[in-house]
Amino acid sequence: MQKINKNVVLALLSLTSLVFLLFQLYYYKFYLSQKNGAVFPKVRGSQSGQDSTRWHVVRKFLGLISSHNIPVYLIDPLILGLVGKDIEQVRSSPDGPSLECKYFCAPRDFTTFALLDKTWKHELGLFRSAEKMGFQWLKIMNKDPRLDGMDDLSGIEIPLHYIFKLASHAIHLVVFYERSGNYLWHGPLRLKQHMDRKFVPFRKLHFGRYPGAYEKPELLLVSIDDLKVQIPKNPSSFLEEMSHSRFLECRYREARAFFQLYPDDASLDALEFRKKAKSLLHLAALILNNLGVKFWLSSGTCLGWYRQCNVIPHSKDVDLGIFIRDYKADIIPAFQKVGLPLKHKFGKVEDSLELSFQGEGDVKLDIFFFYEEDDHIWNGGTQAKSGKKFKYLFPKFTLCWTEFVELKVHVPCETRQYVEANYGPEWKIPVKMWDWKSSPFNVQYNGVWPVDEWDDVIQIY
Repeated sequence: MQKINKNVVLALLSLTSLVFLLFQLYYYKFYLSQKNGAVFPKVRGSQSGQDSTRWHVVRKFLGLISSHNIPVYLIDPLILGLVGKDIEQVRSSPDGPSLECKYFCAPRDFTTFALLDKTWKHELGLFRSAEKMGFQWLKIMNKDPRLDGMDDLSGIEIPLHYIFKLASHAIHLVVFYERSGNYLWHGPLRLKQHMDRKFVPFRKLHFGRYPGAYEKPELLLVSIDDLKVQIPKNPSSFLEEMSHSRFLECRYREARAFFQLYPDDASLDALEFRKKAKSLLHLAALILNNLGVKFWLSSGTCLGWYRQCNVIPHSKDVDLGIFIRDYKADIIPAFQKVGLPLKHKFGKVEDSLELSFQGEGDVKLDIFFFYEEDDHIWNGGTQAKSGKKFKYLFPKFTLCWTEFVELKVHVPCETRQYVEANYGPEWKIPVKMWDWKSSPFNVQYNGVWPVDEWDDVIQIY
């Protein structure tokens, strides 16, 4: 009898331990996991529970924003890269259930979406709904550069990024704003001191390290892994644009300091020149963009943007730079077709090419072509009466977007080095008497054109 009682006791103890263990597992799965993010069943075609979590978090997020009528579109570079390879298949895929979770189950820490600011304003209700669904959220704000100007540095803050976290996955929602140059802009992601820097691995974010500028995308509604989502119509073009999207703001604070030392020329002549220069720059940008020729603000026009956020009124011209690899024979006829006659053509495609077109009145457009060497970049100059050649050396640079006279346009990202190469360490001091053959700090004598080539390399109209 005593032996039977011992076995019964052991059995009861074992059963109690098993029940307690099951309770512990249940507690962890349905209570602790709710605190740290939901646990989801495995989705069809996924490789693991982790893959399933990514898909389910995206599905819940899309349901959340749909319930609040918020139009977002997918800009995640990893997913768009995968979709871009299968774009025709994705466009034509039926709405029925897919056999495989191919895109949203791909390994990543975030899924990135874009939101146009003007399409949505009611964030409080969204946050409440997000919390009820188990999301944790973070809002990142910073100053609105659209309100900055020579008369006012507003400091007014706007939402730039939202992050929604659930389980082990996060949604990065990037807010895009329309700018006066008819393009979209997103701001940088800068955490304030009180924010949780371990909320997500911020360094892995694809958007936010720098501000970015984009053309307004044409969107396409598709079904991806059984989820309806909008994507850029041409994913590969969007990804290419993303890789060159870095944006630089005009330096209004520094410009105001400059004008305190050197008051701006507000004469009628200066105002008229700036008006004509702006019109000429807009027209040149339209022509070159239509030709697919990448260009940037160069020489005095670049200096005016960087130093004083405006056209320098005594410069009397608009200066653009183009890499010689981007030269097209259509450039000259395209400008002539819109009423900008060729004023001169110096050099040749292989060496020191430059073009000058006559704009309205006495305003001209100078286009300098740049040649790349191993350790520097240069453009050439030619003196018509003597055939002398000159070379202007610059450190290597990359191109960023900016906004100048209500136009989205490129400037060298390394602007200060570019300006200093041309104008020296005293570039902040205005110089009205400028000799292109001797004044630049980076000018070098480069020989003389052979007399038998003059008819080709020195053309004046």
